[in-house]
Amino acid sequence: MAFEIIGKVIDISPVNQVSDKFKKREFVIEKKESGGAVVFIDYIKFQLIQDKCELINESFLNEDVRIWFNLKGNKWERDGKINYFTNLDAWKIEKTSSDIKDQNVPSHTTLEDIPPENDELSDLPF
Repeated sequence: MAFEIIGKVIDISPVNQVSDKFKKREFVIEKKESGGAVVFIDYIKFQLIQDKCELINESFLNEDVRIWFNLKGNKWERDGKINYFTNLDAWKIEKTSSDIKDQNVPSHTTLEDIPPENDELSDLPF
């Protein structure tokens, strides 16, 4: 399942060659959301793996970006102990203009995708 998010890149790690056959690169975005008079800030770490490591470089630092990513979960067992890991695997990154940085609406949304406010279900009690 693919997700997307918009935020500001605040940290980019160098490529980490984990083994002969596996490399990854991590980066962090700052995601701000308003809740009335309060602004909530989340710091979200993503990873790029293998050939995707080249999707980001230092020119993205402090830039607003849109990220498409997959949510991945792994189970790892060693010496009878089981650990679970969750990763956000980015597979596409593009710089965005500052006028859409606070929106969390997919770029393909049109007016036809937004339901009208006065529909027949609006008077339901739940």
